[in-house]
Amino acid sequence: MGLALQLYNTVTLTPRTEAEIQPERESDGRAMSLIERMVQAFAAATETKTSGFTYRIDGDVPISRGLGSSVTVLAGVLAGLNRWAGDLLGDRDLVKLLTKIEGHPDNATAGFWGGFCISLCGHSAADFEEIIRVEIPSSLKFVVASPYLEIATKGSREVLPRQVSHGDATRSINSAAFLTAAITSGDFSKLRGAAFDFMHEPYRLPGIVGAADAIQAGIRAGALTGWLSGSGSSVLCVANEAEAATVGEAMHAAFAAADTSSRVQILSADNAGLKIVSD
Repeated sequence: MGLALQLYNTVTLTPRTEAEIQPERESDGRAMSLIERMVQAFAAATETKTSGFTYRIDGDVPISRGLGSSVTVLAGVLAGLNRWAGDLLGDRDLVKLLTKIEGHPDNATAGFWGGFCISLCGHSAADFEEIIRVEIPSSLKFVVASPYLEIATKGSREVLPRQVSHGDATRSINSAAFLTAAITSGDFSKLRGAAFDFMHEPYRLPGIVGAADAIQAGIRAGALTGWLSGSGSSVLCVANEAEAATVGEAMHAAFAAADTSSRVQILSADNAGLKIVSD
């Protein structure tokens, strides 16, 4: 499952005569290895050779906060390469390629198509097969509290146990199924208390000081439910528009009480997905 929010990055590609791929600014260099992997994957998928380019990343998606910053960069580069190549790949093929690089379809599908996306995988999570996509009304708000703490997804996976109990798996799957049904049905009142996880949150939340308290504070302040966004460090609460500001204040206060600085944003879902703008 993946959900796109109105939080954006812009990836600008500029062709160059040299074959190298270079960041336009030093601050963009962190994404270099991901971009090089995407260029290689696109060249292999299309049997083409990509010329050199410079890239610039601008926007509001923070790095390593569980808000999909990597997919915005990868999708932007992939869409740009495809446009330069004359749109050799269709949208589904682009998402398949994006999923292989990301390793899972949740961020890839939502980042590319927008909305709330439920994906069907093949033999592995990196194999995208099919999607059910639902648009989310702007009246439903997603209150995101992001501590000033970076958490790399790869590192956060190391705290997960190799095995979980049958009971924990059953309860987590129950929550995922009910949460999906509540969102796709549009009966958002059913979201109240619907999200609970025993497969990753108990192991990741303790490493983010104040995160668990922030989720509970948001729920006590009127949120319908809440969860850890991706692998963190951001946490998210779902609220009706009337309660969103109060929920945000409560989440911010909970982090502050734990001596953790955070930024709170009240966001709507994005139902448009990736956009290509050519000069």
